[in-house]
Amino acid sequence: MAFSADELRVLRRALAIALHPMPLSDEDVQDCLRLAGSVDEAVGEAGRLRAFLLADLARYRDALPGSATGYLEQLQDALAAGYDPRPDDLAALRALRGKPLAAALLERCQILAERSVRARLAGRSVAVAPAPRGRLLALPGGRAADREPDRPKGPAAPAPGRTPAPAPQRPMPKPSEVFPPRRRPAPPPAEEERAAG
Repeated sequence: MAFSADELRVLRRALAIALHPMPLSDEDVQDCLRLAGSVDEAVGEAGRLRAFLLADLARYRDALPGSATGYLEQLQDALAAGYDPRPDDLAALRALRGKPLAAALLERCQILAERSVRARLAGRSVAVAPAPRGRLLALPGGRAADREPDRPKGPAAPAPGRTPAPAPQRPMPKPSEVFPPRRRPAPPPAEEERAAG
């Protein structure tokens, strides 16, 4: 992304204001809004260009082996733009590895695909096992500034020079305490009682 000299001036001013807040004139606000709009437009254009590039790459890949030269050029452009090669690309390059450019691209794509898989697995493992979070405390100056924050009450620290006494050990429970004996079901009523009832 390239900025004009005027846009760079606005960007420098916006960064200075972000670092050292000060009141803005209406003209500065309008300049910042125009710059933000230009950046949004450039990002959208880059997304459209990337989508077009990937669609073009898929068309060349589907027309292989006749479009080998065009496919290899398109793949090089896509890789330069940050494209992660897909299994279809690896399979196509394996079929074309008789060409020196295809063999070099295959080696490069295998390295990129391996890196991508490792990054996804690392991200998944972080998502599955998040780090434990501490308690959230109020920031100074908030509503809780007047009162002492609640702290978990733990065991008191021993006085200096004294060794803490070991905690008393609980006796091991007996199986009969953990698993009480089962009660036998009551026998069914006798036939005479059923007839009477």
